[in-house]
Amino acid sequence: MTSDQPLQDLHPTQKRIHRILDPDHPLCREDVVWMLEYIKKKVADEDPALLDLSQPRLLQNFRFFAEAAMSLIHRRHCSDQEADRLREWLRQATFGLHNVNPREPKP
Repeated sequence: MTSDQPLQDLHPTQKRIHRILDPDHPLCREDVVWMLEYIKKKVADEDPALLDLSQPRLLQNFRFFAEAAMSLIHRRHCSDQEADRLREWLRQATFGLHNVNPREPKP
């Protein structure tokens, strides 16, 4: 979220994304599924924001999307550290789709 735009002025979708990506928000399976559905819809709708991303960045987005999706398949419960990792995967998977700017991924 940009510092000059208060949370209450955001669209409800942007508010939910901001809440899910907030490290103080307890991450639940429903949040992860919602984010994955959000990304899937943006890709299916050929969102113009995705067209502005480079091919290497799109591949990174897909990698992080796949990591988040696979974590739902393989894990029932997650520790705080795993929740933080999952949140970062979601942040990176949505790079370019919202105004909560992720940090560049760590190698």
